[in-house]
Amino acid sequence: MSLSTSVQEQVSDTQIITASCPGGLGTVDAVTAYLYQQGCYINEINSFDDIDTQRFFIRIEFRPDRQSAFNRENFISGFKTKAASFDMDWTLTRKDDKAKVVIMVSKHDHCLNDLLYRYRTGDLKIEIPAIISNHPDLEELAKWHGIPYFHLPVNKDIKPQQEAMIWKIIQDCDADLVVLARYMQVLSSEMCQRLAGWAINIHHSLLPGFKGAKPYYQAYHKGVKLVGATAHYISDDLDEGPIITQGVETVDHSHYPADLAAKGQAIECQTLSRAVRWHIEQRVFLHGEKSVVFAK
Repeated sequence: MSLSTSVQEQVSDTQIITASCPGGLGTVDAVTAYLYQQGCYINEINSFDDIDTQRFFIRIEFRPDRQSAFNRENFISGFKTKAASFDMDWTLTRKDDKAKVVIMVSKHDHCLNDLLYRYRTGDLKIEIPAIISNHPDLEELAKWHGIPYFHLPVNKDIKPQQEAMIWKIIQDCDADLVVLARYMQVLSSEMCQRLAGWAINIHHSLLPGFKGAKPYYQAYHKGVKLVGATAHYISDDLDEGPIITQGVETVDHSHYPADLAAKGQAIECQTLSRAVRWHIEQRVFLHGEKSVVFAK
């Protein structure tokens, strides 16, 4: 067996367990001791105890010992009792599984292009069962990748019906995650509630100072010295959901509006893909109005 084959087999066997519970003695041991009892080797472990809210968070990547196979049903059955005694909310996922991601986009294609490239090359372990847009402009790009494209124009008269279609597509795709890759429509309160915790949005970090049209022109005339991007979960409060990650770079007087926009778009791509990666790798925990993120 070659080294690369051995490494690949280990990755395919790797599981991820995440848990959160009230803080207290024995929380780490509750998980790690059980893994030891099950003959599992820990590849990576992250934990955080929020002393303000007395809430504990843990994420562990592990793999079964080479001498034994991993029995998922037996593992879950055995851990349920231990988790219940600590009042744990927990999940178990297989690292190599591909998340089903529905992408929503308008006319700007930079974030969509970046995600499609990472999907095509395997950099992001995802499937994309559908792309939804309120414009027809990017249909050919979707077709080139063999991905169904749904053009659903939106105006105030038909918005409820179109959102109902969007929700049906998401459900029909059995989506694990929805990504708003510069989807320039405000979702209804009902849709935001349905997607809370599993829909990621991206926008420039010039907000709230430069709202509306041509934010980079506004920023240029104010002489900004930083541009960036914010990726967050959507919420009823526009662009104010729990933040997953942000990116920022310095600029100066030599950056004209087009330069600011180009730099901003590059940061948006990097920031959004990072947020998607951390979400599908179970690195993000919702924690009230913010998030706990075990970044890598």
